[in-house]
Amino acid sequence: MPPSITKLANGLTVITDPMPHLETAAVGVWVDAGARNETKATNGIAHMLEHMAFKGTTRRSARAIAEEIERVGGFINAYTAREQTAYYVRVLKNDVALGVDILADILQDSIFDPEELAREQGVVIQEIGQAEDTPDDIIFDHLQAIAFPDQPLGRPILGTEAHVRSFTRETLVDQIKGHYFASSMLLISSGAVDHARMVALAEKHFTKLQRGNSRPVETAAYAGGEHRSSDDLEQVHVSLAFPGFRADHDDIYAAQVYSTVLGGGMSSRLFQEAREKRGLCYSIHSFGASYRDTGLFGVYAGTSDKDVPELVRVIAGEMQSLAGATTDDEVVRARAQMKAGVLMGLEQASARCEHIAAQMFTYGRLIDTQELIAKIDAVDAAAVSRIAAKVLKNGALSLAAMGPVAALGSYDSVAQRFA
Repeated sequence: MPPSITKLANGLTVITDPMPHLETAAVGVWVDAGARNETKATNGIAHMLEHMAFKGTTRRSARAIAEEIERVGGFINAYTAREQTAYYVRVLKNDVALGVDILADILQDSIFDPEELAREQGVVIQEIGQAEDTPDDIIFDHLQAIAFPDQPLGRPILGTEAHVRSFTRETLVDQIKGHYFASSMLLISSGAVDHARMVALAEKHFTKLQRGNSRPVETAAYAGGEHRSSDDLEQVHVSLAFPGFRADHDDIYAAQVYSTVLGGGMSSRLFQEAREKRGLCYSIHSFGASYRDTGLFGVYAGTSDKDVPELVRVIAGEMQSLAGATTDDEVVRARAQMKAGVLMGLEQASARCEHIAAQMFTYGRLIDTQELIAKIDAVDAAAVSRIAAKVLKNGALSLAAMGPVAALGSYDSVAQRFA
């Protein structure tokens, strides 16, 4: 049964993806606004707003929100990404109406009490501290800042302690007024749900959403460069990246297959060469981050200071080798991994909602599973090698490193290995 889509008179899009065999449902609201929609002065406000949405409304206290959803065995949460923010619940099928009511309540009638804000500022500052104590987490913020310096896309999603402490109720309200429009939101449900009922619930509960359009975001400008810090760590954490591909690029599927071949699993080149054959690291993987107008492609690894020069040589060598030749067998395995990941994910209601949101924000339409599989199957070895060569030529290296970095070598010496 394919998903159904209805756009309400106020501009809110309702998408229902029934899975009749389930006894539960995932329901969420995806907002087309995230950390990228902030100014330098308000960096972190999108994430702060996500936290404050659960801290009381005109009808429910913060405790009541938690108790009501958990009284029926449900789960409620949210997250902030660079380009979107999501609020979602997981409930039994008889409690879908309650889930929609609570989501509508926190998105339309949050009061942003100053006392609650002061407490939650402390919580977010603790979250920032926890991230900074996790090198294999915070290194990606450093990498993003190097790739997109002095831009919203390069700033941390959590913001900084100084920014978080500066936020007021008015800052939160301005974020709502500037970005939380009905036309910028998707109400998506999957599992034990019925489309006509979801539309009726949306029309009943989402009556206060603003009309309008979000303020435009700043166009991304990739730069490259380095961030390195000599932290007191056991390992060198290093991440290397080049310009990647925007989310709707024609080569996005070829880029994903390339990433899988290079460092996407135990049979990948980097895992086999760096970990299995040479024992240089425990963790190594490639990654791609795609946005509406740009992207990043890179590799992360953690290793000892004595092994970091050889590890960099291995990464550069494998990236260059793939640009020269990719085997058919590697591509067949990578395509199978990707297709299995897609199909396994579609067995879960929450993952289906995420899948739908990504497609709607990227393409403005839903892509049939068979069409998606066909796009993956169309990628061949020549396409992967073409992408591998393109990545290395797209722009300057972005390098982030933390720990005992002295043996890493200069930025120029590392960049030269990828030339």
